[in-house]
Amino acid sequence: MAKDPAFLFYPNDWIGGTMGMTFEEKGAYMELLMTQFNRGHMTTHMIGQVVGQIWEKIQDKFIKDENGLWYNPRLQEEKIKRQNFTTSRNNNRSGKNQYTKNNKKNKEKEVGHIDAHMTNHMENENTLVINDNKNNIVTKNSNLNRQPNIPTKEEVWEVFQRSGGTKEMAKSFYEKYESVGWITNTGAITNFIPLANRFISTWKTIEDDKKKKNEPVDSTKVKLNFKNGY
Repeated sequence: MAKDPAFLFYPNDWIGGTMGMTFEEKGAYMELLMTQFNRGHMTTHMIGQVVGQIWEKIQDKFIKDENGLWYNPRLQEEKIKRQNFTTSRNNNRSGKNQYTKNNKKNKEKEVGHIDAHMTNHMENENTLVINDNKNNIVTKNSNLNRQPNIPTKEEVWEVFQRSGGTKEMAKSFYEKYESVGWITNTGAITNFIPLANRFISTWKTIEDDKKKKNEPVDSTKVKLNFKNGY
């Protein structure tokens, strides 16, 4: 099978995930995403060749794998999602799907069915479309089926340290989401870094308000609307 030349891109997620970046940083970030898409997980040397010193400013958008190579979790997720979708559609067309019928009438019906729902399936990141044994459409929320990417305490502290957080913040953040299994009301946390950055920002805002009253920050009141952006 030829290499997939594309992946889905969500402008709203990009805008939200890069808010506060300079145009130079956004350009460098996009270059690294394209490098990851074409060449896979990246070494620090490879990253330095692509974006130079700007890497220090956008490093929190990437995490390391078990081999010490850098990658953006959201991009990897979208790439795998599209690969799985393409494989599923190819299996349907070739008759490998266990629910595919062999008679001509059902084949014609299946082709029309695939064309009708393909675009909608690929554009909706929260919906998984499958066939049941009666050739009906069944939808499931794919966020609920994801497994969280659980960080270690050391990884959390490293991110908080880079982003101007304190050990107290990192400890509260880790305990807060460890207690709920790294699951939010919108699904599993697959990339904790954007959430951690917003946690720090919200904590500092509350802390400024508390200083006047000389009250400690209650981490349970650090409310965030989680969105798994790039």
